[in-house]
Amino acid sequence: MNRFLSLLMVALMTLTMPSFAQREASPQAVARIQKEVRHELVMLPFLTVFDNLAFQVNGYDVTLLGQVTNPSLKSDAENVVKKIEGVEKVDNQIEVLPTSPMDDRLRRSLYRAVYGYPPLQRYALPVIKPIRIVVKNGNVMLEGIVDNDADKNIVGMRARGVPGTFSVTNNLVVAK
Repeated sequence: MNRFLSLLMVALMTLTMPSFAQREASPQAVARIQKEVRHELVMLPFLTVFDNLAFQVNGYDVTLLGQVTNPSLKSDAENVVKKIEGVEKVDNQIEVLPTSPMDDRLRRSLYRAVYGYPPLQRYALPVIKPIRIVVKNGNVMLEGIVDNDADKNIVGMRARGVPGTFSVTNNLVVAK
Protein backbone atom coordinates (compact mmCIF):
# COMPACT_ATOMS: atom_id res chain seq x y z
CA MET A 1 0.00 0.00 0.00
CA ASN A 2 2.84 2.40 0.84
CA ARG A 3 4.47 1.64 -2.47
CA PHE A 4 1.21 2.35 -4.29
CA LEU A 5 0.86 5.72 -2.55
CA SER A 6 4.46 6.61 -3.39
CA LEU A 7 3.94 5.82 -7.07
CA LEU A 8 0.68 7.77 -7.08
CA MET A 9 2.37 10.82 -5.53
CA VAL A 10 5.24 10.67 -8.05
CA ALA A 11 2.73 10.43 -10.92
CA LEU A 12 0.74 13.40 -9.60
CA MET A 13 3.91 15.46 -9.16
CA THR A 14 5.03 14.84 -12.73
CA LEU A 15 1.61 15.80 -14.05
CA THR A 16 1.58 19.12 -12.21
CA MET A 17 5.21 20.08 -12.88
CA PRO A 18 5.87 21.90 -16.17
CA SER A 19 7.90 19.80 -18.55
CA PHE A 20 11.19 20.99 -20.04
CA ALA A 21 9.52 21.55 -23.43
CA GLN A 22 6.76 23.69 -21.92
CA ARG A 23 8.97 26.21 -20.16
CA GLU A 24 8.77 29.80 -21.35
CA ALA A 25 11.79 31.63 -22.71
CA SER A 26 12.55 35.03 -21.23
CA PRO A 27 12.68 37.99 -23.63
CA GLN A 28 16.42 38.24 -22.96
CA ALA A 29 16.93 34.57 -23.90
CA VAL A 30 14.93 34.98 -27.11
CA ALA A 31 16.89 38.14 -28.03
CA ARG A 32 20.19 36.35 -27.39
CA ILE A 33 19.13 33.34 -29.48
CA GLN A 34 18.00 35.63 -32.32
CA LYS A 35 21.31 37.49 -32.28
CA GLU A 36 23.35 34.28 -32.28
CA VAL A 37 21.25 32.63 -35.01
CA ARG A 38 21.63 35.71 -37.24
CA HIS A 39 25.38 35.74 -36.62
CA GLU A 40 25.84 32.04 -37.32
CA LEU A 41 23.81 32.19 -40.54
CA VAL A 42 25.70 35.13 -42.04
CA MET A 43 29.00 33.47 -41.15
CA LEU A 44 28.26 30.35 -43.22
CA PRO A 45 31.19 29.99 -45.64
CA PHE A 46 29.18 29.11 -48.77
CA LEU A 47 26.42 31.72 -48.37
CA THR A 48 26.14 33.80 -51.55
CA VAL A 49 24.08 36.71 -52.84
CA PHE A 50 21.85 34.09 -54.52
CA ASP A 51 20.83 32.54 -51.19
CA ASN A 52 18.18 33.92 -48.87
CA LEU A 53 18.19 32.70 -45.28
CA ALA A 54 15.61 33.75 -42.71
CA PHE A 55 14.52 32.41 -39.34
CA GLN A 56 11.90 32.65 -36.62
CA VAL A 57 12.51 32.12 -32.92
CA ASN A 58 9.64 30.85 -30.82
CA GLY A 59 10.87 30.37 -27.26
CA TYR A 60 13.74 27.92 -27.51
CA ASP A 61 12.68 26.62 -30.95
CA VAL A 62 14.10 27.97 -34.20
CA THR A 63 12.49 27.65 -37.64
CA LEU A 64 14.83 28.13 -40.58
CA LEU A 65 13.29 29.58 -43.75
CA GLY A 66 14.42 30.77 -47.15
CA GLN A 67 16.00 29.43 -50.31
CA VAL A 68 19.51 28.21 -51.13
CA THR A 69 21.27 27.16 -54.31
CA ASN A 70 23.64 24.71 -52.62
CA PRO A 71 22.05 21.70 -50.84
CA SER A 72 24.87 21.51 -48.28
CA LEU A 73 24.05 25.06 -47.16
CA LYS A 74 20.67 23.83 -45.88
CA SER A 75 22.26 21.22 -43.62
CA ASP A 76 25.11 23.57 -42.64
CA ALA A 77 22.57 26.16 -41.45
CA GLU A 78 20.72 23.58 -39.39
CA ASN A 79 23.93 22.23 -37.85
CA VAL A 80 25.27 25.62 -36.71
CA VAL A 81 21.91 26.65 -35.23
CA LYS A 82 21.58 23.35 -33.32
CA LYS A 83 24.86 24.13 -31.53
CA ILE A 84 23.64 27.46 -30.14
CA GLU A 85 23.21 27.33 -26.37
CA GLY A 86 19.53 27.25 -25.44
CA VAL A 87 18.19 26.09 -28.80
CA GLU A 88 16.13 22.97 -28.18
CA LYS A 89 14.59 22.29 -31.58
CA VAL A 90 15.38 23.33 -35.16
CA ASP A 91 12.71 23.05 -37.86
CA ASN A 92 14.56 23.32 -41.15
CA GLN A 93 12.15 24.57 -43.84
CA ILE A 94 14.85 25.96 -46.15
CA GLU A 95 14.06 25.25 -49.80
CA VAL A 96 16.86 23.97 -52.02
CA LEU A 97 16.42 25.61 -55.42
CA PRO A 98 16.49 23.29 -58.45
CA THR A 99 19.68 23.24 -60.50
CA SER A 100 19.22 24.86 -63.87
CA PRO A 101 21.76 26.27 -66.34
CA MET A 102 19.14 28.84 -67.41
CA ASP A 103 18.66 30.01 -63.79
CA ASP A 104 22.45 30.17 -63.31
CA ARG A 105 22.80 32.37 -66.40
CA LEU A 106 19.95 34.53 -65.17
CA ARG A 107 21.57 34.89 -61.72
CA ARG A 108 24.80 36.16 -63.27
CA SER A 109 22.92 38.61 -65.52
CA LEU A 110 20.83 39.87 -62.59
CA TYR A 111 23.92 40.34 -60.46
CA ARG A 112 25.55 42.47 -63.16
CA ALA A 113 22.32 44.42 -63.77
CA VAL A 114 21.88 45.27 -60.09
CA TYR A 115 25.36 45.49 -58.58
CA GLY A 116 27.04 46.75 -61.76
CA TYR A 117 24.70 49.71 -62.16
CA PRO A 118 26.59 52.82 -60.93
CA PRO A 119 23.85 54.26 -58.63
CA LEU A 120 23.59 50.85 -56.90
CA GLN A 121 27.29 49.99 -56.66
CA ARG A 122 27.47 51.09 -53.02
CA TYR A 123 25.41 47.97 -52.19
CA ALA A 124 28.20 45.83 -53.68
CA LEU A 125 30.78 47.10 -51.16
CA PRO A 126 29.89 45.09 -48.02
CA VAL A 127 31.10 41.51 -47.81
CA ILE A 128 27.53 40.41 -47.10
CA LYS A 129 25.48 41.91 -49.90
CA PRO A 130 22.25 43.52 -48.65
CA ILE A 131 20.28 42.67 -51.81
CA ARG A 132 19.60 38.95 -52.27
CA ILE A 133 18.71 37.65 -55.74
CA VAL A 134 16.68 34.43 -55.64
CA VAL A 135 15.93 32.75 -58.97
CA LYS A 136 13.64 29.75 -59.32
CA ASN A 137 12.60 28.54 -62.78
CA GLY A 138 13.06 31.99 -64.31
CA ASN A 139 11.07 33.74 -61.58
CA VAL A 140 13.03 36.30 -59.59
CA MET A 141 12.53 37.30 -55.98
CA LEU A 142 14.48 40.24 -54.56
CA GLU A 143 15.06 40.14 -50.79
CA GLY A 144 17.02 42.31 -48.41
CA ILE A 145 17.41 45.94 -47.46
CA VAL A 146 17.98 49.19 -49.36
CA ASP A 147 18.39 52.79 -48.21
CA ASN A 148 15.33 54.34 -49.85
CA ASP A 149 12.27 53.80 -52.06
CA ALA A 150 14.09 55.08 -55.14
CA ASP A 151 16.76 52.37 -54.79
CA LYS A 152 14.08 49.74 -54.26
CA ASN A 153 12.34 50.81 -57.47
CA ILE A 154 15.61 50.99 -59.44
CA VAL A 155 16.57 47.46 -58.37
CA GLY A 156 13.14 46.19 -59.42
CA MET A 157 13.35 47.93 -62.82
CA ARG A 158 16.89 46.66 -63.43
CA ALA A 159 15.80 43.09 -62.61
CA ARG A 160 12.72 43.30 -64.85
CA GLY A 161 14.94 44.46 -67.71
CA VAL A 162 17.09 41.31 -67.71
CA PRO A 163 16.16 39.03 -70.64
CA GLY A 164 14.85 35.64 -69.54
CA THR A 165 13.07 36.75 -66.37
CA PHE A 166 9.47 35.55 -66.26
CA SER A 167 8.46 37.56 -63.20
CA VAL A 168 10.05 39.75 -60.54
CA THR A 169 8.80 39.96 -56.96
CA ASN A 170 10.40 42.90 -55.19
CA ASN A 171 10.39 42.15 -51.44
CA LEU A 172 13.14 44.66 -50.66
CA VAL A 173 12.64 46.57 -47.43
CA VAL A 174 13.56 50.24 -47.03
CA ALA A 175 15.78 50.85 -44.00
CA LYS A 176 14.30 53.21 -41.44
